[in-house]
Amino acid sequence: MSIPFSRIAWGRPEEASHPDALKAALAEFISTLIFIFAGEGSSIAFSASITALTRSLSLSSSPHSSHYFITNKLTDDGSTTPAGLVAIALAYGFGLFIGVSVSANISGGHVNPAVTFGAFIGGNITFLRLVLYWIAQLLGSTIACLLLKFTTDGLSTPVLTLSSVSVWDGLVFEIVMTFGLVYTVYATALDPKKGTLGTIAPLAIGLIVAANALAGGPFTGAAMNPAVAFGPALVSWTWTYHWIYWAGPLIGAAIAGLIYEHIFITRTHERLPTGEF
Repeated sequence: MSIPFSRIAWGRPEEASHPDALKAALAEFISTLIFIFAGEGSSIAFSASITALTRSLSLSSSPHSSHYFITNKLTDDGSTTPAGLVAIALAYGFGLFIGVSVSANISGGHVNPAVTFGAFIGGNITFLRLVLYWIAQLLGSTIACLLLKFTTDGLSTPVLTLSSVSVWDGLVFEIVMTFGLVYTVYATALDPKKGTLGTIAPLAIGLIVAANALAGGPFTGAAMNPAVAFGPALVSWTWTYHWIYWAGPLIGAAIAGLIYEHIFITRTHERLPTGEF
């Protein structure tokens, strides 16, 4: 068993402009955009209200001009119904499955600042790469939400918030759910002994997110991912309880990374020098 934090690597300045690091950051941006667009899009479809949607075939006197008023795109208060909860959980799970799959061979398929932080705590990436990934992931989330706002004719992107739980209950919820997610990432993707289990890593990661969404969705929105909260909050400029969706996932990720890396992983060689990436 190694000393906690002994594998943390800070990296060298040239890493920030290294082609491989930049390609990895671009892969994280694209994967996060895909993931957030699918998950947040499903939330909009089930919970958003259109106060007034106007279709005009003529700007003046056409008899075919008409006005439509639509409330709750799929069902009445759909996101709070069992069907809505299951649909949104599956959308996030499937979206993450794809996001991780398409970027795993380029960036490691993090698609989540908390996963990146957990990997950093375990010494699997450098601090400089963490910064690059975070920028790419948050930008991908923001662009996804802006695209959704544009393509839905200005519908607001639902912002995560607490429901029927206290602030501290919500924080613990996010810690526990993110712990489960990052522990799964370590077991299926980062563990050198994973063997053929690595082939199902994207599916396992998507499934744990969907499962946690079913458990925590009605209470905290089940972020497990600061990028899931950041994009909608920025586009809607609503920051209530936003800190929970950073503190909870980062704490849960750090605990998972420390436990798995320093208890269950046996390294047969020293970690790479900080200049290697």
